Amino acid sequence: MLRIRLSRVGKKNKAQFRVTVADAQRSPTGKFIEILGHYNPHTKEKVFKNERIEYWISKGAKPSSTVHNFLIDAGIIKGEKVTSWKPKKKEKGGEEKAKETKIEEKKKKEVQPEKEEVKSEEKEAPKEKIDKKKEEKK
Repeated sequence: MLRIRLSRVGKKNKAQFRVTVADAQRSPTGKFIEILGHYNPHTKEKVFKNERIEYWISKGAKPSSTVHNFLIDAGIIKGEKVTSWKPKKKEKGGEEKAKETKIEEKKKKEVQPEKEEVKSEEKEAPKEKIDKKKEEKK
């Protein structure tokens, strides 16, 4: 299946996009069939080859949701815009879960120092035994 989609080109922090026709299975920055235009998000410049886009759509190529919306704005195709993305929904009680995990972490930290103190006492005990034996030998 063919897709008309954006392919990122340009420098770091200076993104520009090509509008390309490519197989849907290929990576967006990979091999493509034809360049159909370009889009610069910094200047909002959009350039499309109208005839070639209409040709590829007639051959069965489907535009991605973003390109579909661009083509509607440009008047190349007619129809309604498509939702291209949705923001993630915040979980209810997300703050409460975060507080609970912080409390659990504090409890774990409080328990660990007690174990270390016990270990230090155990280490001192054999030294005392050795000191006592040395005193006995003298």
